[in-house]
This record gives sequence, structure tokens and C-alpha cells, in this order.
Amino acid sequence: MREIETTKAAGHILCHDITQIIKGEKKGPVFRKGHVVKEEDIPVLLSVGKEHLYVWEKTEGILHENEGAMILRDLCRNDHMSESEIKEGKIELKAQIDGLFKIDRKKLLAVNSLGDMMIASRHGDFPVKKGDKLAGMRIIPLVIEEEKMNRAKEAAKGAPIFQILPYREKKVGIVTTGSEISKGLIQDTFGPVIEEKLGEFPTKVMGQVYPGDDKEKITEEILTFIAQGADMVVCTGGMSVDPDDRTPGAIKDTGAEIISYGAPVLPGAMLLVAYYKKDGKSIPIVGLPGCVMYAKRTVFDLVLPRIMADDPIKKEELAALGEGGLCLNCDVCTFPNCGFGKGR
Repeated sequence: MREIETTKAAGHILCHDITQIIKGEKKGPVFRKGHVVKEEDIPVLLSVGKEHLYVWEKTEGILHENEGAMILRDLCRNDHMSESEIKEGKIELKAQIDGLFKIDRKKLLAVNSLGDMMIASRHGDFPVKKGDKLAGMRIIPLVIEEEKMNRAKEAAKGAPIFQILPYREKKVGIVTTGSEISKGLIQDTFGPVIEEKLGEFPTKVMGQVYPGDDKEKITEEILTFIAQGADMVVCTGGMSVDPDDRTPGAIKDTGAEIISYGAPVLPGAMLLVAYYKKDGKSIPIVGLPGCVMYAKRTVFDLVLPRIMADDPIKKEELAALGEGGLCLNCDVCTFPNCGFGKGR
């Protein structure tokens, strides 16, 4: 940077904030670091006692923080995202739609490991709503080597680091097991909970059936929903390891591929996730543990947004939920590490 006379500063970039104090009215920056001085700014600068300014001097191979931040933005931004005005070398991204926020974690780590730059985001694999803040990125020093930004480009080459997957409208069938319900001995309280959860997404409930504890009948009802065009089948009840809990075996007998029976999440350890192949489509079948009926947040809240965005769930991804997978029922939700937030 170099010092110049304020009267000759038009077109130059400020290297520091300029503070203005008006008694009883304001105290704060009238121009911020990175501002490009205009002719009409000069009287204001002189009025706050700035007859000389420190401005950025363009050097070959050296980029201003704003230029570097724009490179980071290009590495991050994808469809369905809007950007803030650049401010002090920082840019923020917001969601333009409701959907599932995805992160290429390897690329994010690679860029953040380079030093002198940073990208901070909300947690991936969680739902976001239109207008939600997704990420912020900035250059740490005032200037940065162009070579270092080229390394960032190389580390994140290919698809952008972030994406939002829009939700897909789905027809859902609900299979509620348990002889006590099919015989009318107790009232089903699971179905209303499932419908409320599904109601947060573009879904249509095709119906709810009560096959009791007959394993063959449970399998038949699942396949009937699929034959009728279900995009997803949710099974409730009978998900424990007791001898009379038939739901996991019934799901297996459909011929679906079991991704996982069990997840390192509390509440929700007895989750089952499977995919049934039909006409080139993978139709998720989910076996829900009893905790979904009464706990505010469970493993179902973690997998449902991904299913609604057609984001296939892998066994190793479920296994990775162990760290942070313990719900603490806190006011500001940290489950798992968390993306729901208070009141979500």
C-alpha cells in the first residue's frame, strides 16, 4: 500500500476503514476498507480530517482481498444461491429455494487448509429454507498471492463446493404394524406424527394400512403401495429385536437392498433404511423405531430431508452420524452437530 493525497484518491481502493464521528448522531465507518473512492467521496473524507489516505497499490502477482474473495465465491456458489455485496473482503451466500444443503467436505477442507483464506458454512445434509444463510468466505490479509488463489482453484476444481438439492414431490404409503393396533385394542398414535413430519415437504400420503404382526402380510402391504406408485414407504412398529418384531424381516422379504439396520443416533438406534429397485428407480423403504412417535427430534429428521431430495443414503454416512448423534434436548439444537436450530 502507499500514501496519497486525498484530493487525488478517486479510483483508488482504501486499505483501512475511515471513521466519522458526529456528536449525538453517529460514530462509525463512513467508508470501509476495500471501498473504491469516488469524486463525490473526497469532500466527505476531507471533512473527517483525512488529507492523506493509504490505498492499495496494484502489484503483479498480488490480488486485493476483494478479488480473492470473488475467487472463493466462484469455487463455492452453485445453482439456487444468491450472494451478498462484497464487504471488507467477505461475501456471503444465501439459499434461493427450500432444499437440502450439500457440501463437498474434502474440497472445503482442502481450501481452508491453504491459509490466508477461509470458507465457513452451516452443516451439510440438513434442510435449508429460502433466505437462509449458507456460507461466508473471505481473505484474511488485505492482499494475497495470486499463486495461492490458483492453488485454491486446483484444490476445488470441478463442481462447486456447495449445492442445494430441491425437494421432489413424493407419494408415500404408511404401513403400521402391531396386532394391538390391527385388532383395535389401542389407537394408533404413530400415523399422525408421520403425517406431520411428511407435511413439511411436498408429499401426498396415499394411505395407511394395519397388517398386524404377520410378516407375509407386512411384506404384501409394502409391495402393494409400491405397485400403486408409491415413491416411498414408511413402516412403523415392530422394529426392535424381540422375537415378535417382524418388520425388519418383512422389509427384507420384499427384495429391497438393506442399507443399514441400526444407526449410531439416540434417539433412533433401530432405524432401517432400504431401497427397492423398480423400473430404474430406487424407492426408499424406511423402518422407524418407536422413539419417532414421541421424541421431538430423532434419526428420522436426519434421513427424511435426504430422501425427499433424492439424495441416496450410504451405510458409511449413517455410521458417521455417531459423532454428534446424541440428542441433548437443548434449547439450541446440536443434534447432530446440528442443523435444526431452536424451533425448527
